Amino acid sequence: MAGVNRVLVSVSDKTGIVEFAGALSGMGMHILSTGGTARLLRDNAIRVTEVSDYTGFPEIMDGRVKTLHPKIHGALLGRRAIDAPVMAEHGIEPIDMVVINLYPFERAVADPLCDFAFAIENIDIGGPAMLRAAAKNHADVAVIVDTGDYIAILEELAPSRQLGTVTRRRLAAKAFEYTARYDGAIADYLDRIAAADTRLAFPRTWNRQYRLSQEMRYGENPHQRAAFYVDPTPGEVSVSTSEQVQGKALSYNNVADIDAALECTRTFAAPACVIVKHANPCGVALGEDCRHACERAFSADPASAFGGIIAFNRRVDARAARAIIGSHFVEAVIAPSFEPEALQEMARKRHLRVLVCGELVSSRVPDYDLKRVNGGVLVQERDFGEVAGEDLKVVTKRAPSEAERADLLFAWRVVKHVKSNAVVYARDGMTIGIGAGQMSRVDAARVATLKAAGEGLEVKGSVLASDAFLPFRDAVDVAAGASIGAIIQPGGSLRDREVIAAADEHGLAMVFTGMRHFRH
Repeated sequence: MAGVNRVLVSVSDKTGIVEFAGALSGMGMHILSTGGTARLLRDNAIRVTEVSDYTGFPEIMDGRVKTLHPKIHGALLGRRAIDAPVMAEHGIEPIDMVVINLYPFERAVADPLCDFAFAIENIDIGGPAMLRAAAKNHADVAVIVDTGDYIAILEELAPSRQLGTVTRRRLAAKAFEYTARYDGAIADYLDRIAAADTRLAFPRTWNRQYRLSQEMRYGENPHQRAAFYVDPTPGEVSVSTSEQVQGKALSYNNVADIDAALECTRTFAAPACVIVKHANPCGVALGEDCRHACERAFSADPASAFGGIIAFNRRVDARAARAIIGSHFVEAVIAPSFEPEALQEMARKRHLRVLVCGELVSSRVPDYDLKRVNGGVLVQERDFGEVAGEDLKVVTKRAPSEAERADLLFAWRVVKHVKSNAVVYARDGMTIGIGAGQMSRVDAARVATLKAAGEGLEVKGSVLASDAFLPFRDAVDVAAGASIGAIIQPGGSLRDREVIAAADEHGLAMVFTGMRHFRH
């Protein structure tokens, strides 16, 4: 296998390129480059030959045509053992490696001020053509698209200026993954552009790419194989961006439950603890600090919390850590950060999975939820719907008290994260009964009542939140029988009058949100 002698460098993302190209030049390699990359390297005392000087043809059309030339593509596609005579006949000198990343199309179109003309000019043509050519001929031409590969490549090149077959194939696969994502982003954008540069909600085809993060022991059940893939360009803090600092490898179910817990806890401004078991919150509480919130969340349903997932929205201290491991078995804990003493406490449970997610900012990135069905995929916008106090519509004779209003909003934030049909009972910033995944809403209310009674929690004066409208008065009657004081629900049923009348009959306060939160 021949060594690397000539390298073509043309990058939009110039992170680390001066150091990388400088090291290649120091090994005696000849650097070809274009435009701004060539100027940057030359300004840093790295010897560079402009592509236009190599081809004998100038850049034209404002740089649109500069590398689309037989002396470039012949150098990339020429098979050394087969095409060498043809290359020699036409004065084509081989290029042994390309270092290329493309115009930042996705970043350009993400800017609200980006118009159609600017988007079009950010479609790279020569770059993908060179990447694909080099990746096809990777046995002779190494191709690098990831700045994170620079150090490893230099280490492998150092002894003899050669790269092994495994490395070349890995790099070629990366290049095709990169161009596939790039073309997919362009296709999505063009598909969604309608008249007058307005954007449609959904493209004609769905092009997304995720990277393998972890192969798992198994999926939901031991007979199912599973893996965790992540978005290579995440827009916000999530389970996929978190760092695991302790414990066993995450399982398929761990990841799903950690995501559910984190998404629920981030909705609260006050210190909050969320415990999730089998995709549903089983205990949610606010507190003076993480320890207080944790103790309250566990007390809401200690039986269900056994083996659960815990999420906090604050930095966890040693007192909270001791509260977690002192008398409870949990699978995983995730928080923005942990004090060193808290990590020391956690280390006493060496199998406990501990994840650091970083600060949970309030702004959310618009994106989509995907759900696979046999033969297709359902796509919808993420549910970022929120309700504030001023949005509540009082529909009963009695209005909720200030304390009830606070609990209604708390319960409403929780019920959004519970599987439908869902009912949540809450009091003083703490869940006391959760009915999840029931086929009828009255059964969800009954389950929530049984949960509260089973733990000996004070239900009288608590509130009820329903993720969708109450279609009959039966759930109101169940709530009244449990001494619930107020109800929050979307409203919109054909029997709203009957339901409101039932609430008035029992002396309950009821508010409508006008917003539903089904979660299937």
